[in-house]
Amino acid sequence: MPITASDKLKKDVEERLKGGVTIIVLGASGDLAKKKTFPALFALFQNNFLPRNTTIIGYARTKMDRTEFYGRIEPHLKSKQDDPKKSVQEFLSMCHYVPGQYDDEKCWEELDQYVSGLENERGLKDEQKNRIFYMALPPSVFVSVADGLRKHVYSKTASTSIIIEKPFGKDLKSCQLLLHDIQKLYKEDEVYRIDHYLGKELAKNIMTVRFANMIFSPLWSRLHIDSVQITMKESFGTEGRGGYFDEFGIIRDVIQNPMEKPIGRDAESIRDEKVKVLKCVRPIKLKDTLLGQYVKDGDKPGYLDDDTVPKDSLCPTFAATVLWIDNERWANVPFILKAGKALDNGKVDIRIQFKKLHGNLFQGVARNELVFHVQPGEAIYMKFNNKCPGFSDDSMITELDLTYRARYKNLKVPEAYETLVLDALRGDHSNFVRNDELIASWEIFTPLLLQIEKEKIKPEPYLYGSRGPKQLNDFVNSYGVERLAHENYQWPLQNLPDE
Repeated sequence: MPITASDKLKKDVEERLKGGVTIIVLGASGDLAKKKTFPALFALFQNNFLPRNTTIIGYARTKMDRTEFYGRIEPHLKSKQDDPKKSVQEFLSMCHYVPGQYDDEKCWEELDQYVSGLENERGLKDEQKNRIFYMALPPSVFVSVADGLRKHVYSKTASTSIIIEKPFGKDLKSCQLLLHDIQKLYKEDEVYRIDHYLGKELAKNIMTVRFANMIFSPLWSRLHIDSVQITMKESFGTEGRGGYFDEFGIIRDVIQNPMEKPIGRDAESIRDEKVKVLKCVRPIKLKDTLLGQYVKDGDKPGYLDDDTVPKDSLCPTFAATVLWIDNERWANVPFILKAGKALDNGKVDIRIQFKKLHGNLFQGVARNELVFHVQPGEAIYMKFNNKCPGFSDDSMITELDLTYRARYKNLKVPEAYETLVLDALRGDHSNFVRNDELIASWEIFTPLLLQIEKEKIKPEPYLYGSRGPKQLNDFVNSYGVERLAHENYQWPLQNLPDE
């Protein structure tokens, strides 16, 4: 039988971890762990991606026993098998819970003793005593936890990996400090910095579409592309968690970048090219930025109505900003990043709009667009102009459509966290953020963030459930984006005009 992609991935995990691993989830009582981390581990378990001898330990300050711990995570474990109770119970039997503090050496020593006891109880050989630390924690405790783990819980005979969640600092200075502190404790190849958007199926597919297709590769430059829009919309607000959000704001969530062709498909070649492009991006200017903050609409509360948010907060919940890349390929092409909460719908997409058609044979037709619809519902489609079927000579906008669920049978697209945790098990850094990539990103955004804070820039109000500030259309249009392609456009089914 041919070797499948799943077989290869399982082989990668087996060769690296020698059949054994202990995964320690720090912050195991929090929302991130129960809603993302444990469901991802459960999905990997169901698909047989975890090593045959795996133990998962939750660690947090909350005092609770194993039964209470199960009660927190079990409602978020969605089974794909015929006997969900059995598979959930099998997974839970692998899971343990240890309460403890984040700044107490004795607690770390007790955790190490607990881990070592389970390793010995399972009969692990020295090379199987691999440990992965997953930090589902707020940034304020990153360093103290990483330090405690390194001094007391680091594997003495096999590999150790540490997975760190966003945000990676609040600006360039805090990021550099965080990197410096972590680098004193762990080697770069032991660190996996998660940005979950990098694990999404369509985000990962961009490189394949661009570099594996001759029809796209020559078009991917300023000679043919007029603008690129990256949109990340959420239909809900902070919903009682505004205190945490207020510390970081929306701008720190929108660091994205295009990439040149890497010399290979290995992790470092890919990450080298990301850094190379980031170093060509100008620091963002306030004049290229539109900020917004959602306000009450009917029974939907405004951001400042959240009791956890300071009543005079100027924190933006919406941002549209433009990146300019000073290299030969992308000079003068605006990369427009839009992100916001409490908008009219939830979606993530990347929209590449091509230049106007030259000549007057079909003057006035809509521009072509290539769209990667990342979520919800994966799709890639190319908008193009087509003759109206029938007697008419008029043109109409239609699309070359690759909607995943319509095209692929038995489609199973893994969640981003599932993909990224599997990559960490395999030791593949391709979809994780490298330290120099972080520095280059913060050099782009930090001047803007400092100016906003220093000058106390007031965000524009927008109604909960709207598209964003009323100035948004004018802002986007000022960079040459045309919305003509959207007028009277139906997707995916179109009605022909009456003859």
